[in-house]
Amino acid sequence: MLPLYITSGEPAGIGPDICLSLASRADERPIVVLADVDMLRARAEVLNQTVELIDYQGQAESAQIGQLYVEHVPLAEHVILGELNPNNAAYVLEQLRRSADYAMSGKSAGVTTAPVQKSIINEAGIHFSGHTEYYQEFAGVPRVVMMLATKTLRVALATTHLPLRDVPDAITKERLHQVIDILIHDLKTKFKKDQPRILVCGLNPHAGEDGYLGMEEIEVINPVLESYRAQGIEMSLSLPADTLFTPENLKDADAVLAMYHDQGLPVLKSQGFGEAINITLGLPFIRTSVDHGTALSLAGTGLAKCSSLHVAVDLALDLARQ
Repeated sequence: MLPLYITSGEPAGIGPDICLSLASRADERPIVVLADVDMLRARAEVLNQTVELIDYQGQAESAQIGQLYVEHVPLAEHVILGELNPNNAAYVLEQLRRSADYAMSGKSAGVTTAPVQKSIINEAGIHFSGHTEYYQEFAGVPRVVMMLATKTLRVALATTHLPLRDVPDAITKERLHQVIDILIHDLKTKFKKDQPRILVCGLNPHAGEDGYLGMEEIEVINPVLESYRAQGIEMSLSLPADTLFTPENLKDADAVLAMYHDQGLPVLKSQGFGEAINITLGLPFIRTSVDHGTALSLAGTGLAKCSSLHVAVDLALDLARQ
């Protein structure tokens, strides 16, 4: 029974709070939180929660309700709730390093991640674009795909954390082929969609309006999509994003491919914020994540919602079973 590892993320935010809520579960396999155990204990006291923190030593059984397995990762400095500290940036990255190492070496069933604060890691002098890019580099794969999902909608991204001015140049035929290949493969293998139906957003307003509002659809996007349609893949040509996300269009879709981060994710999060999750496709291991940020002002208040973490854990466990 390989464990599922949970990174607790930015210690000054709500990551430790929502990780403590995992003690309310009794799962079929061990769930292990990567965190400073003293920090977790102190956070439980602030939240007035009684949680038995158990040092994980490769136990084969899952924890009982009220218990939480923890692998200790030492903090550099004491945490002040809601206050970012660049000296603890290495602590956050050590969680990611261990989780990736265990997954790549076959010591875990997968990884679920709590939120991190990218800005403070970069302020510490460490270039960091995000979880997705970190795990991609660690795994040594040429391309991964970020996909967010609710119970009724999946949105994958052709580009992720890029400034908007850089997006058009990043959308190349090569990138689109890589992204779509991964999306189709993982919809078939991880989500058991034998004949996935995929809707694709255009880059420009009105999907370029026949070139009047941009040529990317005509010159780059649609030729790629046509090549998949010729293979019998159920895939749309580029569609205007402002009308693609309607119930009528989405009712039979297995996934939507958006061209950039803020094209698809606001729609998805408006439908299921707090219960949406992030899945990294294309990795040689399972990785899911919450759909929200560190919420520094909520740390230690008891007001943080933990539903996204629990849904992310549920999906990771389900994918591990498959």
